[in-house]
Amino acid sequence: MFYWLMKSVVLGPLVRLVFRPWVVGLEHVPAEGGAILASNHLSFSDSIFLPLVLDRQVTFLAKADYFTGRGPKGRATALFFRLAAQAPIERGGGRASEAALRTGLKVLRRGDLLGIYPEGTRSPDGRLYRGKTGVARMALEGKVPVIPVAMVGTDKAQPIGRTIPHITRVGVRIGAPLDFSRYEGMEDDRFVLRSITDERCTS
Repeated sequence: MFYWLMKSVVLGPLVRLVFRPWVVGLEHVPAEGGAILASNHLSFSDSIFLPLVLDRQVTFLAKADYFTGRGPKGRATALFFRLAAQAPIERGGGRASEAALRTGLKVLRRGDLLGIYPEGTRSPDGRLYRGKTGVARMALEGKVPVIPVAMVGTDKAQPIGRTIPHITRVGVRIGAPLDFSRYEGMEDDRFVLRSITDERCTS
């Protein structure tokens, strides 16, 4: 309820009016069922603009720090992420990576859209860096398509380190779903996972 209230009544209309976000490729997002939205990551505001242009709710794998902040700003951020039903994950390898994978699979098995940034963090210069293979594992284990997404101009609207955004138009390009069912049962093959990840980045 909070998610749709913020999107449709409180925050969404204002953001649309001020930033006039454009989107191409909406037809590539399925009307129902699980799918991974694999996006580049230019700005904190990517997680606002991408859900704003879609008709379905998006659950992002968000770093746990957003849920444990202190002080008025930190507590407000934590409350927002919890009420918006986003999924906290610990970043890092080993057990943290496995836990993040399981969290993402829970979202997909509910039949929901999972938003993820394969690079793992925001790009410092706007370029697309090599993605991590967790997206590939979730796509194979969850048996869902990967939908490539390109955020455009969000780094100009809210550069890293800037709290109050510049008023400038931003956009979202959504590519055709990538089907990796031909690799079914090969989710433990690291060469296959790397191939899938690199295919997503070049699509």
